[in-house]
Amino acid sequence: MLRIFNTLTGRVEEFKPIREGIVHMYTCGPTVYDYAHIGNFRTYVFIDLLKRYLKFIGYKVVHVMNITDVDDKTIKGANLKGVSLREYTDFYLERFMEDIETLRIEKADYFPRATEHIDEMVKIVKVLLEKGCAYRKGDSIYFRISSFPDYRKLSKIQISHEKSYSRIDSDEYEKEFMSDFSLWKGGKEDEPFWKTEIGEGRPGWHIECSAMSMKYLGETFDIHVGGVDLIFPHHENEIAQSESFSGKKFVNYWIHCNHLIVEGEKMSKSKGNFYTLRDLISKGWRPMAIRYLLISTHYRNLLNFTFNGLSQAEQTLQRIENFLVELESAKEREVSNPEIKDLIKEAERGFREGMDDDLNISIALSAIFELIKELNKIIKDKPISAKDKEQIMDFFTKIDSVLAILPLGKKELPEEIMKMIKEREEARKRKDFAKADRIREELRKMGIILEDTREGVRWKVLKDS
Repeated sequence: MLRIFNTLTGRVEEFKPIREGIVHMYTCGPTVYDYAHIGNFRTYVFIDLLKRYLKFIGYKVVHVMNITDVDDKTIKGANLKGVSLREYTDFYLERFMEDIETLRIEKADYFPRATEHIDEMVKIVKVLLEKGCAYRKGDSIYFRISSFPDYRKLSKIQISHEKSYSRIDSDEYEKEFMSDFSLWKGGKEDEPFWKTEIGEGRPGWHIECSAMSMKYLGETFDIHVGGVDLIFPHHENEIAQSESFSGKKFVNYWIHCNHLIVEGEKMSKSKGNFYTLRDLISKGWRPMAIRYLLISTHYRNLLNFTFNGLSQAEQTLQRIENFLVELESAKEREVSNPEIKDLIKEAERGFREGMDDDLNISIALSAIFELIKELNKIIKDKPISAKDKEQIMDFFTKIDSVLAILPLGKKELPEEIMKMIKEREEARKRKDFAKADRIREELRKMGIILEDTREGVRWKVLKDS
């Protein structure tokens, strides 16, 4: 039974969805004003791990990830580029979709865009005004924190209700109290705006998520996921406005992923340690090694991203690849080995126990590597049956439905590399060992390792060539 840490209650709880067999989950998605960085992807890869494991243990998952395509950053970027907001955000949304595919992150069932759900936001704001939970100040509308006694039940932080001073046309300070937040921003020059029942303007950031999550998942749903940086004020504000609107509990389980730092420091462009996924791939790192590193630390722990750690992730994946290559080429016998079935059963038990324990990935991975160690002993000492191989591959295929890191498909090398391997074989047959060694070294530099066996030449890929 899955147990998960619920930020709302501050403890690890047994997970029980509202509807048996189905999980409704909402994810705070990207603000599409730039390329997503590895800190963003630490959270998105964790969300993917959670979603995949929920499916692994038998749940159907309905997943919504919002797209913030109107806010200060997207508007500023579009104005600087001299293009429409839609054209500007479309570009970065397409890049984000490419990146999640590269990292084998499963796509959500819905990717609602904020600009396409203005009506839903206006509906909520109208109700909040009618209930006295919101008020107008100039052309903008704010949520009145004092109207929601349970405010800060998620973050547990203290807030001030002291009356603020006013600043000219300021979203941050032109309101009754400093803690109140914007629901609707009055229209400004050089900004996109919508003509609505509540006036001309655009939505505040927080109202976007409430409107889109409730539209697709209902007024109460199972899981809301995001980074710890969103707990306050974003998620706190979502709860306040959503529960004030509906009169119902908004979300049952709030799950948050901790920060990522780089080489022991906060990631910053000014420090030169700011990396997008594309930056790392351009340096020659494999996407699956990046993914492995991002999931290998428990989601509630701070992840220190280092290039030494990335190198170790490469080596770990290579260890798995080597095992699968050895398995594929292992000699076969007719009779199956009953010990293999028992080892696989024990490995799956260990994997499930780890993942059920608040997604304890370390324990789950340890079960896999213990299996590899024991199977390597068996394969080295004696042949295994075709059925044994099939059982082992079935296990790894099953586990990879959660981890999405394992090279289960046989890699096809480019035609020019296969030609080089063939030329080397011909050189060896002619006893032209100097040429054979030269080709072998060229291939090694390209990340292709050749092994000469009695069954013929075998190759392994160290890096994507």
